[in-house]
Amino acid sequence: MENENKEKNEVENTNNEVMDNSGITISDEVCGIIAGIAANEVKGVAEMAGGFTEGISEAIKGKKKLSKGIKAEVDGDKVKIDVNIVVEYGAKIPEVAADIQKNIKASVEDMTGLMVSKVVIHVQGVKIDGIIKEAE
Repeated sequence: MENENKEKNEVENTNNEVMDNSGITISDEVCGIIAGIAANEVKGVAEMAGGFTEGISEAIKGKKKLSKGIKAEVDGDKVKIDVNIVVEYGAKIPEVAADIQKNIKASVEDMTGLMVSKVVIHVQGVKIDGIIKEAE
């Protein structure tokens, strides 16, 4: 039993050395940042949709929050991610959503070693000629 647990906590790095990752904790915010960057890389995503408080916070601080529109919940070795986006007018929403899910899953799993159990996409609006039309 002890050997099984040891094997689960060991990963090989590029030099084929074995590292023990049992002492590593990855926060919800870190997963959210990775997911936010991955979502923004997808063609058809106009921007991330954040709530009113996120917009005020950005305006006051004067810097973009990389996890805007993302809610990540780490539970052990799994993570669930909710993504709120605004799409470009003319984009095929099911394709954009599928691409976001694939990109986030690959990026988060590759960078953190956690398993992404679910990526839920919430389309909050459509950007037309620089103007965002949000759902009411």
